[in-house]
Amino acid sequence: MSYVSHYPSFDVMKEQDEWDDHTQTIVTSRLNLKISYHFLTAAETEILRLICSILVNDQRPEVLDFILSHIDQTLHQSPGESQRKANVPHAAALVRSGLQAIDQGARMTYNSSFSDLDTQRQIQYLERISESLAEPQDAWRNIPQEDLFKKLMQLTVEAYCSHPSVWSEIGYAGPAYPRGYVRTGLGQLDPWEAQPER
Repeated sequence: MSYVSHYPSFDVMKEQDEWDDHTQTIVTSRLNLKISYHFLTAAETEILRLICSILVNDQRPEVLDFILSHIDQTLHQSPGESQRKANVPHAAALVRSGLQAIDQGARMTYNSSFSDLDTQRQIQYLERISESLAEPQDAWRNIPQEDLFKKLMQLTVEAYCSHPSVWSEIGYAGPAYPRGYVRTGLGQLDPWEAQPER
């Protein structure tokens, strides 16, 4: 992370005894991953790791492993999408064809694979995709660039904000069930919640 946490000594996992067994199992599994991809190929994983790292500005391997595992599981199980434009492919097809287009477009534009570009050019190319301005058009035929960017952002951020290390950094003390919150007034904190240190 490029920023400094307001809760540097807070560790959400010290609260796990207050969670029910099911919640403990889910949260601790995020720290003890058994990585096995069912949808993503090795080449897709390499590109996606770089993209996710840029989107959340975080290079920690354990966090990126969790994000990739979450994305892979989501695309493999295909739980459905609440809303999708009529001309946008379903998530699995959009991400697969999109990652291929990203690499092909980088090769045609920069004469280099996306993975071999320096970070600044990777960021610039992703910014163009977010605005549907990535070239060349041959690489992006039938792939809605902005929708691809939004889907990658959504999948990345929902996983990132589910990781216990990130919870600790933002001062989130984890699920309140079954303990519950007592102090609910503005500015009030329960004793078990993170206390700002900066």
